[in-house]
Amino acid sequence: MAHTIIEKWPPAGRAWTMLGVMTLAYILSFVDRMIFGLLISPIRAEFAINDTVFSLLYGLGFVFFYTIVGVPLGWIADHYNRRNLAVVGIATWSLMTAACGLAQSFVQLTLARIAVGVGEATLTPATYSMAGDSFPPHKLGRAMSVFVIGWPLGIGLALIIGGLVIQFVAEAPSHNIPLLGELKSWQVCFLVVGLPGLLIAALAATVAEPIRRVPQSRRGKDNRTSTVAHLRKHWQAYTSLTVGYSMISVVMNTYHLWGVQVFVRVHDVPVSKAGVMVGCMIAILGTIGILTGGWLNDRLRTKGQHDAALKVGILSSLCMIPFAASATLVDSADLTLLLMLPIGFFTSFGFGASGAAIVMLTPPRIRGTVSAIYLFVINMIAMGLGPLLTALMNDHVFRSDLAVGKSVALVATVALVLSASLFLWGRKHYQNLSSVMQQREIST
Repeated sequence: MAHTIIEKWPPAGRAWTMLGVMTLAYILSFVDRMIFGLLISPIRAEFAINDTVFSLLYGLGFVFFYTIVGVPLGWIADHYNRRNLAVVGIATWSLMTAACGLAQSFVQLTLARIAVGVGEATLTPATYSMAGDSFPPHKLGRAMSVFVIGWPLGIGLALIIGGLVIQFVAEAPSHNIPLLGELKSWQVCFLVVGLPGLLIAALAATVAEPIRRVPQSRRGKDNRTSTVAHLRKHWQAYTSLTVGYSMISVVMNTYHLWGVQVFVRVHDVPVSKAGVMVGCMIAILGTIGILTGGWLNDRLRTKGQHDAALKVGILSSLCMIPFAASATLVDSADLTLLLMLPIGFFTSFGFGASGAAIVMLTPPRIRGTVSAIYLFVINMIAMGLGPLLTALMNDHVFRSDLAVGKSVALVATVALVLSASLFLWGRKHYQNLSSVMQQREIST
């Protein structure tokens, strides 16, 4: 094999087809992941648990294994067929989502939830690595924005579809399913959203694996040393980017779960209607936010502003603070929804930029591993801490389910202040690394 870096990029049609299918799978992953949060009431009642225990299962129980296996799966993405890795992952999490609906005990539900996380951990490292080999740097921000659309669109659809499914199946307390027997309504919800994912896995199997920009002979036998050395040398840039966006993601994950519960518990809105309300907000405004943020990131980079991803993050954090501090504290459901609209837009605003930044800051041979570490940090902080901190405040500080609005406001506001502070701290280090990596790309 030649020892030169491949110069030609794949045809645009092939690149966008790959990204489109992976984006569809990413949307599905959030539908399967987030349906759990809408079913908080029947699951709590079924297994006699409180908000804290539910949040541990919803967030930390899922994300711990999602992130732990994500790093070795990132290594696999750097060394083996990434398309096949994604296909296996999609099929796994779809089957395990359905398995949540067959759980007869809390232990079985926990194991199925963990397996959903393991399956979903395959997709992003594989896609980040394939995208880096499919799109030139000046198009990567927009491309990653399209992929990350799966985040708000998937969450929004999960809340909308989940709300409608809950409304449909709740018309009867149980349903007789062929081959499976009698299942409760909340169990049927998991089957309805899980099993269609097998069709997406079959579609993903038709995607062509992109040729790697750096041939395997240039990679060496083990990238662990180069990964550690790169991250250690540039730890300030990666810390500001990763932890800063983790704080924004804390806000996002807090509102996904507990924002719905503010309407249900405080404003007496039925969960099916609350899911549709919050879901539409996230799906529409979150999608617009990601595309706008990706466009702004690319525009700033075109003007030579190497810290574009951090500027987008600073703008996002500062714009959200007044709304996060007040949205869940007002007495009117309509005013609460109105104040949540900017949050729906700005929580997603920077994530196309951050995904592109990870790819551009990282040498091609270790992108899969570094993107997995990036996701490890973001998800451990965002899904592990965001929902849990709110639940702990509900159960142990305010000691009331009706205080959920106060808990959400406090967690979200503190997270956004920390986010803006981290972005400002890391700008110089980020600029330096971004400039170096751009020069390397030009020189090759």
